Amino acid sequence: MPMTSSSSSPSSFNQTVIEEFRANAGRVGGPFEGGDLLLLTTTGARSGRPHTVPLGYVEARGLLLVVASAGGAPEHPQWYRNLLAHPVVRVELGADAFDAIAVPAEGEERESLFEAIVRRAPGYGDYQAATERQLPVVVLERPQAADVDAPPVRTLADRLLEAHTWLRAQLRHVREEAQALQPGRAVGLGFQLRQHCLAFCQGLAHHHTGEDAAVLPAVARSHPQLRGVIERLGEEHRAIGRIREELVALLADAGSAEPERLRAELDRMSAELEAHLAYEEAQLLPALAAVPFPPVPPVPPVPPAGG
Repeated sequence: MPMTSSSSSPSSFNQTVIEEFRANAGRVGGPFEGGDLLLLTTTGARSGRPHTVPLGYVEARGLLLVVASAGGAPEHPQWYRNLLAHPVVRVELGADAFDAIAVPAEGEERESLFEAIVRRAPGYGDYQAATERQLPVVVLERPQAADVDAPPVRTLADRLLEAHTWLRAQLRHVREEAQALQPGRAVGLGFQLRQHCLAFCQGLAHHHTGEDAAVLPAVARSHPQLRGVIERLGEEHRAIGRIREELVALLADAGSAEPERLRAELDRMSAELEAHLAYEEAQLLPALAAVPFPPVPPVPPVPPAGG
């Protein structure tokens, strides 16, 4: 749960814990000394701003778990509502920090995990007894290990291929999950598929926004002969963005969405996105292969002697 104190406001107390956590590689003193704490940064569901809270965590069955207990309050905490809207979160665990996808557990899986949590931290059982709402159990899925055969990222071309590989893999994974849904009736999509699909959509939007704001304008300036290519890529970004928006709208009503419709939209996204990525790679990789990544900072001028 978020750390709170009766002697100060929750926000100021949490900020003190956050600062101590970061200054001491995850170690904090006082009443939480020796406790299993992490920092979770979510994106505001309405504001779009980052919000960080210290939370207790439990590791069970090889999973990193947090519980949206709010101390047994009648309503879900804000960080939980944030991650339903924006499932890609930032986790700080000890001295380590990584992005993760936050996936609430469902049904029998949730019950099994909650039992494992209560065995390790009985206080969560007390919180559940204090409220009529079911306390959500959230799995923080760590990033998959990098492909050991992937070449090192030394140029902007390598970075582009790395991003494209991630997008292809995430979309393939989401489509496999969608294929496993029961056909023929509106059964809902489930938290796992919803969060994975939403994370893909957000990653895709972030990638294209970054390209539109920096990469494509820079290529157009340095390679005027590619301006027609840049214009086409921008148009494709907008077309793919419309499909992405339709997917996000479908996910907003995931509890009653039809699996057949989701599969159709994912098939359309796959066809459009693959054609776009293949064209972009064929046209831009030669130009980007000469650009080092990360960028090399300019060397400051040496002042004249005696200056």
